[in-house]
Amino acid sequence: MTTRRGDLFDPECPTRRLLDRIGTKWTSMAVKVLAEAAPHEVRFAELRRRIPGVSQKMLSVTLHSLVRDGLVARRVEPTVPPRVHYRLTDLGLSLEMPLAALRNWAEEHMARIDEANAISDAAMKGSATGME
Repeated sequence: MTTRRGDLFDPECPTRRLLDRIGTKWTSMAVKVLAEAAPHEVRFAELRRRIPGVSQKMLSVTLHSLVRDGLVARRVEPTVPPRVHYRLTDLGLSLEMPLAALRNWAEEHMARIDEANAISDAAMKGSATGME
C-alpha cells in the first residue's frame, strides 16, 4: 500500500479506513460498554440491554465487524442455546481513549451545533415562505 499519510481523499488513507469501520454510533457504544467491563467479558444479551435502541441484527453485525478487525474477542460456550461472550482486545482497549475524547467533545459542543441547526432551519423556512 502506497498511501500518503493524512490524505483523507485517498480511499486507502488510514484515518478514512478507520472511520469507515468505527464511525457508527453502535460501534462507539459497544466499545464503551466493553471498556467499562474490561478486562471481563460481556454476554451478547447484556450488551443488547446496555445499548438502547440497537436491534439484535445490528448488534450482531457490529460485533462481527469488531471481531474481524481484532478489536473484540468472542468466546462461545457450547451450551444450548450457546452463550456468547465478548471482551475488548488490547487493540480495542486502545481505541477507548480516542472515542472518549470524541464523546467529551460532543458533550461540550453539541448544544452549539444544535443552535446553529435551529438558526439555519429557521432561515430556510423563512426563505421558503418568502420572508427574509
